[in-house]
Amino acid sequence: MIQLTNINKTFGNNIAVNSMNMTLEPGKVMGLIGQNGAGKTTTFRMILNFITPTSGKITWDNHPITQSDKQKIGFLPEERGLYQKLTIEEQILYFAELHGMSRSDAKTALTDWLKRLDVVGKATDKVQSLSKGNAQKIQMIASLIFNPEFIILDEPFSGLDPVNTSIMMNEIIRMRDNGAMIIFSSHDMNNVTKISDNLTMLKQGKIVLQGGVQEIREKFGRTKIYVEGPFSTSELSNIAGITNIKQQGAGFDITIANESVGHHIFDYVTRNGYIPAFSQQPPTLDDIFRQEVAYHE
Repeated sequence: MIQLTNINKTFGNNIAVNSMNMTLEPGKVMGLIGQNGAGKTTTFRMILNFITPTSGKITWDNHPITQSDKQKIGFLPEERGLYQKLTIEEQILYFAELHGMSRSDAKTALTDWLKRLDVVGKATDKVQSLSKGNAQKIQMIASLIFNPEFIILDEPFSGLDPVNTSIMMNEIIRMRDNGAMIIFSSHDMNNVTKISDNLTMLKQGKIVLQGGVQEIREKFGRTKIYVEGPFSTSELSNIAGITNIKQQGAGFDITIANESVGHHIFDYVTRNGYIPAFSQQPPTLDDIFRQEVAYHE
């Protein structure tokens, strides 16, 4: 278990991280979200001891993170860094051996990883010949091939198309299910929702929300409704308690003042019987992010 206890980091007069407390557990994924400059990368760098907290402590199973512990950490930085003149195999084996993996085991594992991540190319291809997406997959393999116990991923899906994003997400889930502690940052709230067990939301270095993803969503109430049927925007707008309504494809996205309004809407839209769709949900993580961070400066 990794614990960050009352972590503060300042750069001159700038407060980068403010009174942060966080617990990372084996077999769990923590999503770390916030606007650019919110303190996400600074947090990663403090965990890795690239920079030192101004105050507070970071521990792994109740002891400071040692050099030996670092051998068990897989880190994918936001600034990708591969040696362009090396082959894929040379690159991966180099990083694997740095983390104590034998060359023969790394070669065997690399063959499996290339297949699972659907890398286009051969192990003998040079890194400089790879597309951006395939280079990102190779960087991911370099970070994970030695089966780290603790994984830090800084914007792992940046620039990837939906198919390759799904492939990478499946690997993160596989590592989680094998017991790894994982923390990752992303600006895509859909990705965060899909694979995070827990969430920490930062604003200007301070935690504004923390907990299970669904638990956080439920705190905001089931104030979002999607409905399909033979209705018009003006007709639905007459129902008391609706604060916003817009047509969305074949239906309507409705925001309500409180959960109880949903009963009235349901009674109205089903008064003549069957309708194709009715769903009452909490706000999406994207809605919450915009409300708590992006629009409240």
